[in-house]
Amino acid sequence: MNDKELIMKVNLKNENRLSATVPLFLGVFRGKGLIDRSTKDIPRFKNELDVMKFICKDFWTSVFKKQIDNLRTNHQGIYVLQDNKFRLLTQLSSGKQYLEHASKFLAFTCGLVRGGLSYLGVKSVVTTEVSVMPHINTQSKSNNYYEQSFCKFQVMIQKM
Repeated sequence: MNDKELIMKVNLKNENRLSATVPLFLGVFRGKGLIDRSTKDIPRFKNELDVMKFICKDFWTSVFKKQIDNLRTNHQGIYVLQDNKFRLLTQLSSGKQYLEHASKFLAFTCGLVRGGLSYLGVKSVVTTEVSVMPHINTQSKSNNYYEQSFCKFQVMIQKM
């Protein structure tokens, strides 16, 4: 059964809403596959920081066609990845009717990162925070453009 069939099957069971659990697990599955393909020809990483740099540069670029805008760490296993123009949310309006769908896109992305890190041997918990949902700015005279939405993904590395 492919991903689309799985989502349709779950969606038919829960006609009104699809929980964020299914997109999270689909993201974990896809994240492992993407990391598997993209790390075939590179040497092993030396430490967690090198893994996170790879996630922010190469992995994020292969998925979203841009690098993470900011990576911060406290050097104790917590990393914050900030994407100032998160592509999956820019297509959604800031209306309340889309908030449920936004959580599914964010859950899928958290799953991508978690699955990728898991494949690289890093056990983690990935959470997200969105400061502002993007919305179309109609004040522009030329074309409508999307206001920036700051999306932060917090990765907590679990020490074994």
